[in-house]
Amino acid sequence: MWSDYSAAFPDAAAAGPEYTIEYFGDSPRLADELLEHVLSGRKRATSELVAAFVSRGDSVPRVGSHWIACDGRGKPRIVIRSVELRIGDFASADSSFAHDEGEDDLSLESWQREHRRYWTRTCAAEGRDWSEGEEIVFERFRVVWPPEHAD
Repeated sequence: MWSDYSAAFPDAAAAGPEYTIEYFGDSPRLADELLEHVLSGRKRATSELVAAFVSRGDSVPRVGSHWIACDGRGKPRIVIRSVELRIGDFASADSSFAHDEGEDDLSLESWQREHRRYWTRTCAAEGRDWSEGEEIVFERFRVVWPPEHAD
């Protein structure tokens, strides 16, 4: 997938040549659900704890960086390019960002409720407690490959 994208858009690939291979969420079901929101055009933002990047040994993304989003079975489906990044705490999320994440009813209230549940669950799986004061990467993105899904 990356080789096809970089052959079609060599300048964009050269400007952000590093990429990761990831999936949304923490389960195959959630990965598929969130990927469908991206494929439909509803989801154009995501958020992740800075600590999650550190624990995986990954760098925090930067504007222009790419990632290959996989479905719940690990099959690469799309290439995403970061277009806006900000680091803040839980309280810094706003209604515009919640809407762009494309989940639930698109409201800030549902974003807060579901992300509290998500980060409490994922941090507990790592043997630690989650705090609303932790740093979060708020990322907006574009789908850049394959052409039938690109923005």
